[in-house]
Amino acid sequence: MTARILAAASMGAALLAGGPAAAQMTPNDYGKPQAWLCWPGKAGDACAVDMTTAVIKADGSSSVEAFKADPKAPIDCFYVYPTVSNDPGVVSDMIANDEELNVVRAQLARFGSKCRIYAPLYRQFTLTGLRAAIAGKPLPGSADPATRAVGYADVVDAWNYYLAHENKGRGVVLIGHSQGSGVLTRMIAAEIDGKPVQKQLVSALLLGTSLGVEKGKDTGVFKSIPTCRSASQTGCVIAYATFRDTIPPPANSRFGRIANDPAMEAVCTNPANLAGGKGELKAYLSNTAAQIADSGAGNPPWVKGKENPKTPFVALPGLLTGQCVSKNGFNYLEVHVNAVPSDPRTDDIPGDVMGPGGPAADWGLHLIDANIAMGNLVDVVAAESKAYLAKK
Repeated sequence: MTARILAAASMGAALLAGGPAAAQMTPNDYGKPQAWLCWPGKAGDACAVDMTTAVIKADGSSSVEAFKADPKAPIDCFYVYPTVSNDPGVVSDMIANDEELNVVRAQLARFGSKCRIYAPLYRQFTLTGLRAAIAGKPLPGSADPATRAVGYADVVDAWNYYLAHENKGRGVVLIGHSQGSGVLTRMIAAEIDGKPVQKQLVSALLLGTSLGVEKGKDTGVFKSIPTCRSASQTGCVIAYATFRDTIPPPANSRFGRIANDPAMEAVCTNPANLAGGKGELKAYLSNTAAQIADSGAGNPPWVKGKENPKTPFVALPGLLTGQCVSKNGFNYLEVHVNAVPSDPRTDDIPGDVMGPGGPAADWGLHLIDANIAMGNLVDVVAAESKAYLAKK
């Protein structure tokens, strides 16, 4: 996969191969429960899942961390998922398959301890179409400019339905990754920035994307929504793309910079230290084969010589440190693995997009942009929620 193709995909969905023009596609009815992956109280809510975590210490000992959602959380979260659909053609259908169910488990459900969760299905640009384009054999319709309107229009319709029928003046955190972040970036700029609803924005978490700000400033694409600099700040945005310190972004990576605009730079906010500098990343890594895409490497043995635990997630306290860096024209979240070969715990993590020759450097740790700082992000949302409610 290449960042160039992802950037194209990130603006929305596309036409069905051989199907009707995007403008002719029938809008979804977001009043129907089946149009939502997650909706509080919905039968079959995809976010009502087991989030139990094995917490594995450096000495190889472990404990089990339970999880409980808060159905009475004082704020809401609205989420748009990344490119995961394996549906045929270039635009997905509105049926939740394993890939959509897996991604909300990995990236979203843990926020349910701090907010009520709303996650619409939308007709996204598919992983099928993305892979075909990468292979140099794009599917019919994938290059049509109208293809970028379908998924975006779906998300805006879902957002407006949520505001009209469910929000009731509550604060809301917007959460997206990759294509989802691209769609939300467009929606925030058009529908929220400078509009009355902006007062209800607790924050926006736009992960695995390159969000532009003017160099040396905290605003840019968003005119009145600044970069978050503390966990008590509200109405702001957190954005980053993740790379290992041992595999920095190569020249052909579009994560971490704004191409063809020397006045702009990509936002990097470290969820583990919003004020700047290093911080411990509280990762919640998937402990199953159900990743957000099937292009990554499998899990290592978490403890040498031991069978991996059976919990859906693992946490590895103290193993990962993150900091935002500016190197070679890129701004990104640089991850360091605090490897100790003498202890029994793993000295590495999965998360790279794998190519024929190993990790695809231009993608970085894109598959785990959300997971690698999940504990930090949940903590930030909790602090922001408290600050928002205090101001209100």
